[in-house]
Amino acid sequence: MRTITAGLFISLDGVIEDPQDWHFPYFDDDMGEAVGAQLGSADTLLLGRATYDSFAGAWPEREAAGGEDAVFAKQLGDARKIVVSHQDLEFSWRNSEQLQGDLLEAVAELKRQPGATSIAMSGSPSVVRQLLAAGLLDELHLFVHPIVVRKGAKLFDEGEAAIPLRLVSSKSFSSGVMHLVYTSAEPAAAAGYDEAKTHLPG
Repeated sequence: MRTITAGLFISLDGVIEDPQDWHFPYFDDDMGEAVGAQLGSADTLLLGRATYDSFAGAWPEREAAGGEDAVFAKQLGDARKIVVSHQDLEFSWRNSEQLQGDLLEAVAELKRQPGATSIAMSGSPSVVRQLLAAGLLDELHLFVHPIVVRKGAKLFDEGEAAIPLRLVSSKSFSSGVMHLVYTSAEPAAAAGYDEAKTHLPG
């Protein structure tokens, strides 16, 4: 069974929209290494349509330009790219295809297919929310930036049920960014103030 990992740039107030407007000052060697490990090393990418369009509009040109980011661009180009969309799509970026059928059923089947690496996601918040709620997302990588953006869409919208998570690892970058990795967890035991006060000092 393959695992699915998702990586998102996020501000302290939970904003994920338009990270290109606020996150580049924090992109350093630490983040480059972490993003490369989570995204660049994957042989399969699962992307929402908006994220795919952004990637397809930039990375093929960067690969062709042969600059210092060409190696990473080629890794993305060589990967199998599966796009989630309700519309019929046509692709010009190599190794791209559309996910067919119901999202959750198709992703569950995708996880059962053989592969050498985890299936990686970047951005694609709507897809991330659905997979997380369904228990199909194995790791959520949040790159928490030390900035309060104060406007824009947030990762988690309002919903009926809480989604308990467990912290797998945390790392602080010299830029002040925190790389937090979460996985699914069982709901916490019921508790109130009477249980919590036993942990107060004194």
